[in-house]
Amino acid sequence: MDDLDGWPTGRLLSMAARLVEQSWEHVLGEYDLSSAGLVVLHVVATGPATQREIAHACRVTDQTASRTVERLERLGYVSRQVDPRDERRKTVTSTAAGQGVYTTLVDREKNDPGLVAAIGDDGPELRRILLKLLRGRRTEGDDVAPPP
Repeated sequence: MDDLDGWPTGRLLSMAARLVEQSWEHVLGEYDLSSAGLVVLHVVATGPATQREIAHACRVTDQTASRTVERLERLGYVSRQVDPRDERRKTVTSTAAGQGVYTTLVDREKNDPGLVAAIGDDGPELRRILLKLLRGRRTEGDDVAPPP
C-alpha cells in the first residue's frame, strides 16, 4: 500500500469506510442481513413505524423499503400489521428475534476489533469528528437515520 501519510484526509476516510464496510458486510452476512436491513431494524427498534416512515428515515424509495421489510419479515425479524389509524397502511414492528439480532449487532459493532473497536480510546473523538462532518453536510429536509 502507498505511504498513507501522504494521502489527503478525504481519501483516508474513503479507504477506511470501505474497509469497515467490507468487514461489516461479512458480519451482517452471518445473520443473513444487509446494511439496509440493519437500518430498518434500527428504525423500528424503539417502536412501530409505517413503511413510508421507514423509507423516509432510510432515505430510500417506498418500493426499496418495502422489499427490505419483506425480506426481514421472511427472516422473522419484523412483522407487519394493518395500521389502526389508516387501514390502507401497514406498520412494521420488530419481533423478539429482530430485537435480539439488532442488540447483538450493536454490541458487536462496538466491541469487535475487526470493526471499529480497534480504534480503542480514540473512538469517541473520531465519532465526534465524523458527526460534525456529517451534520455540516446535511441540507434542509435531509433526514439521516441515526447510527445504530
